Order: sequence, then C-alpha cells, then structure tokens
Amino acid sequence: MIITSAKPLEEILALLKDEDYIFIIGCNVCAAKLKTGGEPEVLEMCKQLEKSGKHVVGWALPTAACSIRSFDSLVQKNEKITEARCILVMGCGSGVSTVASVTEVPVFGSNETLSLGGSSGGKLLSDQCIMCGKCTIGEFGGLCPKAQCPKGLLNGPCGGVVDGMCEVNRENDCVWTLIYNRLKKINRLDLLYTIHAPQEHGLK
Repeated sequence: MIITSAKPLEEILALLKDEDYIFIIGCNVCAAKLKTGGEPEVLEMCKQLEKSGKHVVGWALPTAACSIRSFDSLVQKNEKITEARCILVMGCGSGVSTVASVTEVPVFGSNETLSLGGSSGGKLLSDQCIMCGKCTIGEFGGLCPKAQCPKGLLNGPCGGVVDGMCEVNRENDCVWTLIYNRLKKINRLDLLYTIHAPQEHGLK
C-alpha cells in the first residue's frame, strides 16, 4: 500500500491556476483506503474546484490509478475525459505518472506520496519500506530500519533511545528495540552481529 496524504486545497488550486476543464481520476485501492482519493474524496474535490470557479468535466474511479491500460480504458469509464484540458489524479506519484503516460493533456497530483506501507489487523502501517532497491529487511526480523528509524541507522540504535522509545519521536518505539525483540523471539539474535555498510545513493 502506498501511503499518501492530501495536499492543501490552496496548493492544488495553485497547481491548477492556469488550467480549466478538469477531469478528476481517483484510485480505488490505496488512496481509497487512506481517504485521499476514493469516491467520497473525488466528489468533494469536484465540489471544491467548482466552488473555486473551475469547470470539472467529469471524474472516474479506476481500480488503481497506477494500473491504467490505455486512454481508451479511461474513456470507457467516462467519455467526458475527452473534453478535459487537464487531469487531476487523486492517487500516488505512480498514479500521476501512469495517467500522464496515456494522455496528451497536463496531469497533476492532489496528494503527497509518503512511503510504502501496509495494513494488518485493521491497523494502518506506514513507513514500512522506502523502496531503496537493496532490501535487507529479512536480516532485521521483517522490520526495516532504513524506513522506520528517523536516522536510518543500520547497525543498532543511537545513543538517544530511552526506555525503548525513539529520541526523535518519543511517542514511537525505537525500531531497534522492536528488531531486537523480534530477533530474540525467533531465535535469530545472531543476525545482529552482521555489520551493514552504508548504502550507496549515487546516481546510476
């Protein structure tokens, strides 16, 4: 699940300052779950844009904004998209990019794309993965310190952890405390002896 948050309306209006005849595309997967691009949010955005003097020609809610087969598949959802001079995607950055790849009009996004997360037991799990391209999560008991440690530490906690809590955000457990407890539970504390080199972030 891609974790997103909605941009303020003022920021969206600034993006659309020179645009009109807007078509809105939501996302019925991640954004719907997070209430940043499901049907209620799309309808509210239509209302807010119209109230701000914009013309909304229509909207569509594909299963996933990041999985659009073709422009024709969007036309099948709502042929009004052919009248659009601009498209607003209420999904993640991948959704914006995918829609832009099948249309010739400007495409904008209404959300901030924050991280890769998940859902377990009815609870939303954010910051589960940063999609770094070098996955070592199995060596940390299924918890990613690159994603969940504010300092991205790969070889143990910093000196600021107190009573198992993160010094950056005292309301959060230090991920290294969680990693230690998890590895202990599965009898794999030996994995803590592996030294991880700093990750390369150079351009390819």
